[in-house]
Amino acid sequence: MKNENTEQPVFLFGKRNYTFMIIGLMVIALGFIFMAGGGSDDPEFFNEEIYNWQRIRLAPTLVILGLGIEIYAILANPKK
Repeated sequence: MKNENTEQPVFLFGKRNYTFMIIGLMVIALGFIFMAGGGSDDPEFFNEEIYNWQRIRLAPTLVILGLGIEIYAILANPKK
């Protein structure tokens, strides 16, 4: 016999929240990918590419933007 009083599991976040969380994580990951590299294998040679705009401006901006998206995803009211 099935118990008719069983409750369905209630999730803390809705589908919309999880979608924004995944988008935020992808933006953060993209920022860290842009931040990677630029070093030199030879310690006698200095690579100026470590100071290009992608690593200095774009990558940190993407990480901060991704964190903002994550905060929005957590605080957004799930539509019921």
